[in-house]
Amino acid sequence: MSQILFAGVRFTLAGVLTVLLGSLLRRRVLLPKRSSGGMILMLALMQTVIQYTFFYVGLSHAPGFKGSIISPTSTFFALLIAALVFRQEKLTVKKLFGCVIGFAGVVLVSMTGRLEGGARLDGEGFLVLAAASYGCSSVLIKRYSAREDPVVLSGWQFILGGSMMTAAALLGGGRLHALSPAAWPLMFYLGFLSAVAYTLWSLLLQRHPVSHIMVYTFLNPVFGVFLSAILLDEVRGLNLPRCLAAMALVCLGVWIVNRPAKTA
Repeated sequence: MSQILFAGVRFTLAGVLTVLLGSLLRRRVLLPKRSSGGMILMLALMQTVIQYTFFYVGLSHAPGFKGSIISPTSTFFALLIAALVFRQEKLTVKKLFGCVIGFAGVVLVSMTGRLEGGARLDGEGFLVLAAASYGCSSVLIKRYSAREDPVVLSGWQFILGGSMMTAAALLGGGRLHALSPAAWPLMFYLGFLSAVAYTLWSLLLQRHPVSHIMVYTFLNPVFGVFLSAILLDEVRGLNLPRCLAAMALVCLGVWIVNRPAKTA
């Protein structure tokens, strides 16, 4: 519950910052339309509440490297939902092949342990559900941004979803304890990071096909390995040839998905 509370406070703060920054840049208060309430509620549930509740609980019952492998499968979920459910784009061999190549890079960079010991429903199973929820939310943003400003959607869904998580965690006994004076500035930084990242993500999804944008999520574990080595002084555990090979596979997958179709 304390982990859920941490996430709730972070994303509520992210929503407030998104609305404030967006209002300053647009020189008007960013308020949602009356007809946007249902869209914001659905995004708050899928992108924030369901995704991160399953993610935090699942990660606490599964090895970290499995989380790194499972999380980017949201790309596959988004591609399938966009093509088969909402008919936003065609499901082509090129897109599937590019996703498989990119996913191979994720598996390569994440394999720091052995795949043994089986899987748990509240571990790996929850991580898969979190990935599915994230993939679905990305498709919904693409759909909803045709009717509402994506910055408004991003900010207010964070406020609503974060508030729901915060309230549920407090009722469940969750508590936050600042371990140092830097704790709250770091919380502010994490909120700001989420505000900027998800707002840019929403704007990109509004303007481009879901598959062309979601394939970039395969870069997350690769950058995570490099940044851990640099910022957390884990250089000794860095397998540079494997990381470079993983980066090459991910970049190849991104290029395959985004390569323009040949014209006659």
